[in-house]
Amino acid sequence: MSTVTLRRLTMDDVAAMHALFADADVMAYWSRLPHTDIAETEAWVAKTVASVEAGEADDFAVIRDGALIGRIGIWQDNELGLLFARAVWGTGAAREAAEALIARARARGLRLLMADIDTRNIRVAKFLHKLGFKKTGEAKNTYKLGDIWTDSEYLTLDLSERA
Repeated sequence: MSTVTLRRLTMDDVAAMHALFADADVMAYWSRLPHTDIAETEAWVAKTVASVEAGEADDFAVIRDGALIGRIGIWQDNELGLLFARAVWGTGAAREAAEALIARARARGLRLLMADIDTRNIRVAKFLHKLGFKKTGEAKNTYKLGDIWTDSEYLTLDLSERA
């Protein structure tokens, strides 16, 4: 099994990120519709790079075998976000990246991580539970994607507890 590395996103990652953001399966439970124009992805990467530089986010490209396979990060002080290429689903790459990010969050002194997931996203719910996240709430009609309202499930991970 190849190991993953985390590195900061750069504007050179726009094309690889666009491949993720344009994939309807990858974006099925994201808080926005799939990107239809690379300019959308370019704006997202630029915003992410600026947010990291300003200390407002701790976001990373996930690299395996020299290729960008996903992104993972912490936004809004403690909210986990992640997105991975379909080709690596079920390979352990996301778990390895998440464990590295959780260790980094602990080292930075964060006490709690939270996740806001679409209630239909069973795969990610199971993934987060395996990492130690616990359901702490839910809400109806939190995101409107096209014409469809989606619900949220909220999960938290107490970083003071060791797995």
